[in-house]
This record gives sequence, structure tokens and C-alpha cells, in this order.
Amino acid sequence: MVKKAAVKSTARSRRMRQLLIPEEKILKNIVLVRNQRVLLDMHLAELYGIQTRALKQAVRRNADRFPEDFMIELSDEDMDWLVKQNVILDKKQLGGSAPFAFTEAGVAMLSSVLKSEKAIETNISIMRAFVALRKMAINYHDILDILRAMRTEYDAKFDQIFDSLEQLMKPPERTRTLIGFPSPGSQRV
Repeated sequence: MVKKAAVKSTARSRRMRQLLIPEEKILKNIVLVRNQRVLLDMHLAELYGIQTRALKQAVRRNADRFPEDFMIELSDEDMDWLVKQNVILDKKQLGGSAPFAFTEAGVAMLSSVLKSEKAIETNISIMRAFVALRKMAINYHDILDILRAMRTEYDAKFDQIFDSLEQLMKPPERTRTLIGFPSPGSQRV
């Protein structure tokens, strides 16, 4: 019995590894809308292997689970911006209805609405992608802080170098010695 359970769990973990979605595929679909990182419903439906219409139906049936900080229904201005940013090719690609944009919390909530094994495995991959994105953002801020510190340090050093170069570029002031006899009332320079 223990052997059967071990074989079953190995087969399940192998199947799960095969179904996991590459992080890059998820990361390229995460966009910034209204200063929030979101995934569009059409991209999520593709990742889950279902039709966008079915995803929207499931969300509408469970609308109380998706407050505004979990899901945004995009306005015409948002859609125009997405077209301008080449996130979507054309508004026609949306099929006539306003798309939903899901935040990280909204994607997590989708796992309770979509109950298939594929949906659970896809959610695991998406959550890992959001975590990776957050780690990259933290690293980005650390790098920016280091660059700012270096800039202030090197700016002071460059100021000194530029001052020295300006001094070197100025022609030296020469004192001229006058030739001849001094005339009464003239001063020597």
C-alpha cells in the first residue's frame, strides 16, 4: 500500500511539473494598469486552457469574491492605453466586451472559483511569477540606491577634477617687465 502511494505521488509530481507554465510566459503577460500589476482575462484564460467567456462567466457568478483591489473592469481609456502600449493589437481582439484585469490577489481568488487541477497548477505558476517580479523590483530599488550613492560620491570627485582642468586651461598670468627707463609718475607692473 505504501508503495502504491509513493508511485502515485511520483506520477502526480511528474505530471505537475509537465503542466507548470514557464515563468517567462507569465511575466510577459503582466502589465501595469492604473499603477497595479495585472493579468488580463484573455491571457489568464489562455494559461488556464479555457475560453475567456467561461472565465468571465465564473467571475460574474462569484462577483462578491472580486472587489476592486482584486479585479478591475477596464474602461475605454484603459483599453486605448493597452493598444498604444502594444499589449493588445486591437480593441477587436477583446471581442466587444470590456476585459477584466486581475491583480495578484485576484488571481489567487480565481483558484477558488476555477476548481480544475489545471487551474490550481496554473495559479501556482502565476503566484511564483508575481513573487519573482516582486523580488526583481526589490533588487531594482537596491541597485538604484547604490547608483545614487555612487553618483554623489563621484560627482564630488568629478567636480574637483573639473576645477583642476579649468585651472590648467586658463592661460597663466604673466608679469611683464618693462624695458627702458621709468618715466616720472609711471608705476612698474
